[in-house]
Amino acid sequence: MVDDERWKARFRAARISLPRWARDAPSRSIYRSNVSGTWEVYTWDRETGEQRQVTDRPNGTWYGTVDPSGAWVWWFADTDGDEFGVWKRVPFGETESAPAVPELEPSYPAGLALGRSGLAVIGRTTEEGNTVHLCRAGAAPEVLYHHAEDAHVAGVSRDESLIAIGHSEHGDSRHMALRVVRQDGSPIADLWDGPGKGVYGAGFAPVDGDSRLLVNHERRGRDEMLIWDPVAGTEQEIVLDLPGEIGASWYPDGAALLISHSHEARDELYRYDLTDGDLTRIDTPRGVLGGADVRPDGTVEFSWSSAAEPPVIRSTSGAVVLTPPGSTAPPSVPVEDVWVDGLAGRIHALVSKPEGDRPFPTVFDIHGGPTAQDDDSFAPTVAAWVDHGFAVVRVNYRGSTGYGSEWRDAIEGRVGITELEDVKAVRDWAVESGLADPARLVLTGGSWGGFLTLLGIGTQPDDWSVAVAAVPVADYVAAFEDEMEGLQAFDRSLFGGSPEEVPERYRESSPITYVAQVKAPVLVLAGENDPRCPIRQIDNYLARLAELGHPHEVYRYDAGHGSLVVEERITQMAAEIGFARKHLGMS
Repeated sequence: MVDDERWKARFRAARISLPRWARDAPSRSIYRSNVSGTWEVYTWDRETGEQRQVTDRPNGTWYGTVDPSGAWVWWFADTDGDEFGVWKRVPFGETESAPAVPELEPSYPAGLALGRSGLAVIGRTTEEGNTVHLCRAGAAPEVLYHHAEDAHVAGVSRDESLIAIGHSEHGDSRHMALRVVRQDGSPIADLWDGPGKGVYGAGFAPVDGDSRLLVNHERRGRDEMLIWDPVAGTEQEIVLDLPGEIGASWYPDGAALLISHSHEARDELYRYDLTDGDLTRIDTPRGVLGGADVRPDGTVEFSWSSAAEPPVIRSTSGAVVLTPPGSTAPPSVPVEDVWVDGLAGRIHALVSKPEGDRPFPTVFDIHGGPTAQDDDSFAPTVAAWVDHGFAVVRVNYRGSTGYGSEWRDAIEGRVGITELEDVKAVRDWAVESGLADPARLVLTGGSWGGFLTLLGIGTQPDDWSVAVAAVPVADYVAAFEDEMEGLQAFDRSLFGGSPEEVPERYRESSPITYVAQVKAPVLVLAGENDPRCPIRQIDNYLARLAELGHPHEVYRYDAGHGSLVVEERITQMAAEIGFARKHLGMS
C-alpha cells in the first residue's frame, strides 16, 4: 500500500536556495523558498536573524538578486509565468516594490548586472532584437548595445567602468562570444574561440581597478576556465588534472578561485590559488551541489543533496547555515550508476529502484534542456514514482552537459533522433538485464524531455506502454513560430536554420509528423502561458490525436513553463502517476 502522504511530504517540505549576499554588506542575504506554498524571494539579515518575504504572487517568483551595497533587492515580475515582464526592486528589509526602471517596457530578461553606485545594466529581448541598457541612478536609461542575434549581460566590473556582453553576432547562440565595452559603449576587446566553441563570462574580479574577467571556455572539448584581462590583452588558462567539467567563481580577495568540479553526475569543490597554482580539495559529502560561494572570512557555504537525502545549506565551518521551518522531507532510495554501450560511446544512466522483485514497471524520465543533465540530487518526482513501485531510469543522452562538448553538440542537425537512439539503447539494456518489464514501460519528461517523449512514442511505437509529456514541443514548426525570441535563435543554431530554411530537418524532428504511428496512451500537461513550449502547437498535436481517436488526456494549468506552486506540482504528479497506473493495470 502506497503511503500517499509520504511522497507528497517531499514536495511540501520547506526548501531554500543557497543564500546570496551583498558584496559590500555581507550580513544582507536573499534566498528563494517555498515555505509559503509558492516559491518566492526572501531577505535574511544575518545580524538580527530577521527573515522577510519580499514577493507574494499567485504563481510565484523565481529571479531575484541583491545589489552590492545591500540597499536594494531586485526581482523579475512577469505575468503568470509567461517570463515577459519588468524588473522591480524593494529596499532591503521592506516589502513594497516598484518598477526599478519605469522607462523600460516589458521584455524577456537577458541578464542583469548591478553596481554599488546604483548602476544597473539590463539585458532585454523583444521581437525587435536584443538590447543592453545602461541605467545610472537618477538618469534615463541609455542603449549600450543592440543586435538582432541573441545577446545577454555577462557582468560589470567592480569599479563599474567595464561591461561584459555575451553575444552571437556570428549567428550561433549555442556557442557565444564575449565583448567588453566601456560605459559609453566603446569596445575594449572581443573574445571568441571560433565556430563550435563558446565563451561565457563568469564574473569580473571583485577588486577595485581589476579588469580580469573569469571566463568559461571549451578549447579542449570540455567546460574549463580561463582568466581574461581585456584591458591588458592577456589570458591565463586554468588547466587542472581533473576529469569531467570545471566551473569557478572568485574568492573575495581575487587571489584564488572556488572551483566546482562536475564528473559523472556528482560535484566537488576545490580552492585554486592563482599565485602558486595550488589546488586544495574542500571537503563536501558525495552528491550534488546546488551552488557554492565564499564568505568574507574564507568559509564556503554550499547547497548539497543526494538522491537519497534532501537538500541542506552547509558551511565548511561545519555549521548548517539556514534551516527552513517545518518537517524535513522524507528520504528516498540512493541512485545507482549504469553505463550502456551506445552508437556513439558509453551512455551514463542513473537507476532508482523500489523494493520488490524484478522486473519492475519502469519509468524512463527524460531530462529537459537539452543542455542539462540528470544527477545524484534529491528529486521528489523520482522518489514519488519509486514509492508507487516503479523503477526510474534517467539517461544522460547525447545533448546532455557534463560529458564534453562533442557529446553535448552531437544532436545538432539531427535533433531528437540522436537523443532517442541513446534512450533506446538504455531501454533495451533495462529489459535485457531483467530490470524493466517490457509490457510496463513509461516514457515521460518535461520540456525537452516532453518533446523526446512525444517523438519517442511516434518513432519507437513498439517500445513504450504509456507516455506522459509535460510542457512539450509537439509541433516544432508551430512552436518555432510562437516561442520566445531567444529560443528561436537557439533552434536556428541547433537545426542549422529556420523551418523555412531547413524544412526537412524540422519535419524529421517534429512529433506531429509521427502522430499516426503512436500506440501508447498519452497524457499531456500544458501551461497556458508557456513562452518556451507554447500552447498552440500542443493543441495542434492534441487535435491530431483526437482526429485519430487515439486515447489521450490533457491537463492544463494557468501558468508558464512549469509551476512554482507546491500544491499544483502535487496535483500534476498525482495525475501523471494515476494515468500510468491506470493504463498499466496497476490500479
